[in-house]
Amino acid sequence: MKTLNVELGERAYPIYIGSGLLQRADLLTRHVSSAQVAVVTNDTVAPLYLDRVLAPFADRVVETVILPDGESYKTLDSAGRIFDALLGKRFSRNAVLIALGGGVIGDLGGFAAACYQRGIPFVQVPTTLLSQVDSSVGGKTGVNHPLGKNMIGAFYQPRCVLADTDTLATLPDRELSAGLAEVIKYGLIRDPEFFAWLESNMDALLARDADALAYAIERSCRNKAEVVAADEKETGERATLNLGHTFGHAIETGCGYGVYLHGEAVAIGMCQAADLSRRLGWLAAADVARIEALLRRAKLPTKPPENLATERYLELMAVDKKNVDGQVRLILLEQIGRATLPRGIGMTQLRATLDEYGKA
Repeated sequence: MKTLNVELGERAYPIYIGSGLLQRADLLTRHVSSAQVAVVTNDTVAPLYLDRVLAPFADRVVETVILPDGESYKTLDSAGRIFDALLGKRFSRNAVLIALGGGVIGDLGGFAAACYQRGIPFVQVPTTLLSQVDSSVGGKTGVNHPLGKNMIGAFYQPRCVLADTDTLATLPDRELSAGLAEVIKYGLIRDPEFFAWLESNMDALLARDADALAYAIERSCRNKAEVVAADEKETGERATLNLGHTFGHAIETGCGYGVYLHGEAVAIGMCQAADLSRRLGWLAAADVARIEALLRRAKLPTKPPENLATERYLELMAVDKKNVDGQVRLILLEQIGRATLPRGIGMTQLRATLDEYGKA
């Protein structure tokens, strides 16, 4: 087992990464001291792992909330179901909520924990690659709105993150690839050596080689932990973690939540960000080709849907948390391994990128 720490002073917390961690009752119980425990999960994960998570709490008052699986259920209505369960059991503000599942469950569970009685402790138990390397770490929680993804939420840090790599054995291939998009992102924004490692080890990752996956998860989490510790509320460097996300969120919202997996939409968005970076004179064409090649090797899409026209794209991108005073702000690349958040984006170049990718 590897243990990393997110250094946030009194709110610092560990990330446990390794095989068989769901069998380690001590890892959960050291962070769950309350007599009241709520577990939020979905109907895909519950049959696989819920019993293991519940086992250490046989002597506690436990409530489980099993939601439907999918991005389309990341809503205020689903959060309401969690609140109903907590209130129905008369859970106090000392209760602990455990989010067991992928990014949707982690975001929903964390959001509910942040809101219930103005905040109760929660624990992240991510079961997908994407959630283990990204969404479970850093305290971003929230739900989607029909007009924009993740536009309702809170920064709220967990007590710990417990990433059992054994859960990846049951992960569908498409979900594995979606997680690899976020892994690749870390190489692009701040870790060029890791990007090169991914180029050499992508086949091993797709084959679910245990050592390769463990290394990729640990290095991704280490990158994210460092960024979050330096900029918890996304006033500066943390924004670079959103490389490809403004484009990607537009795809998710425009096509309907769930049509594209989050990692798939982000992969397309990173290609668009790379193309725009080239148009602005930062990336060489060879760099863009290198980025697209690695994403394709990860079995990820690199072109957006044809029916998402440029004007619709711009309309959707206007609803983004990074925008300032109505101006679209995008994370771009000065080079592979160095991201930037420029103050202004030339609309001519942005339209050219959207037009180019819209031809696919």
